[in-house]
Amino acid sequence: MDWKTLESLLSGVNKYSTGFGRIWLSLVFVFRVMVFVVAAERVWNDDQKDFDCDTKRPGCPNACYNYFFPIIHTRLWALQLIFVTCPSFLVVMHVWYREDRERKYRLTHGEDAKLYDNPGQKHGGLWWTYLFSLFFKTAIEVGFLYLLHLLYHNFDMPRSVVCDIEPCRQVTCYIPRPTEKRVFTYFMVGASAICIVLNVSEIFYLIAMRILHLTHKGSHVTRRRCEECEGSSVPMVPINYKPAYTEKSEKQS
Repeated sequence: MDWKTLESLLSGVNKYSTGFGRIWLSLVFVFRVMVFVVAAERVWNDDQKDFDCDTKRPGCPNACYNYFFPIIHTRLWALQLIFVTCPSFLVVMHVWYREDRERKYRLTHGEDAKLYDNPGQKHGGLWWTYLFSLFFKTAIEVGFLYLLHLLYHNFDMPRSVVCDIEPCRQVTCYIPRPTEKRVFTYFMVGASAICIVLNVSEIFYLIAMRILHLTHKGSHVTRRRCEECEGSSVPMVPINYKPAYTEKSEKQS
């Protein structure tokens, strides 16, 4: 996998993200991608080759390894990193779409014409796209953590397992470098949990800022209407009313 290509693509996401999004992106690159590329892949390298069992029966080590490790941790984490970064591309593509509309609008109406005040400003459809990407990333993180727990029953890495499948019967197999794998598993799970907290915090932040913006906008519109009403008020002209009985009394006199 070419991580440099992924890094160059996600570098454009940083300028369209909030403070929580920038922290999330830094956490993904420094504590997940870099750790995965530099160290984690080497820990699981040639893992099946070093998987040893008490018996030399043909096919037993391979069958036990495939049973206890249906998906290697590193491959599962690679899929998780790919899927969790894909929603960020939706935001970049939406901004590109706005910039393309802005360019076509200027070609039609002149260079000084503007369709958007800022194509990267999170208002309207872009706000919904950004919010949807956060929900999608959170769901992916939670789903992969649940999948890892479901496949291995917990996030721990035992030193040995007892295999009871054909062609093995009550055979003890030994996992190579269990302590290193346990440390990296806890580290990647912890980094994923922190990313979930950041995503949830950013969701609440976006919704709160949207509510404040709408409230401020509504109060501003109401104040403006009141000022217009006060400015357009018609001055009252006094009307002199004369009682009817006075006219009758004058005629009688």
